[in-house]
Amino acid sequence: MPTQPIHVDMPHKLGRTEAKRRIADNIHKLASFFPGGASVTHQWQGDRLDLAIGAMGQHVDARIEVEDALIRCHVALPGLLGMMAKPIEAALRAKGSDLLLED
Repeated sequence: MPTQPIHVDMPHKLGRTEAKRRIADNIHKLASFFPGGASVTHQWQGDRLDLAIGAMGQHVDARIEVEDALIRCHVALPGLLGMMAKPIEAALRAKGSDLLLED
């Protein structure tokens, strides 16, 4: 099944360690980001957070790479969710930093 990729870079001034801490503290909020909610499992691999998201009957793979001054979010939207790529990308750009880095 083809996927629609989304790539969003979010600058920050927190430093890598603090950004990772805040993401870890806020990752539970990610489920509310998807229409109708979602189930989210995650695992850190160094400075990369791998995510498996179940949303709208679909499986979404994503990863967040944390750098000293940038967070790189990569999401692969399968099937019908791919049609929602633009609004999901826009929401991630608009609210992603607030969602992931809130203290």
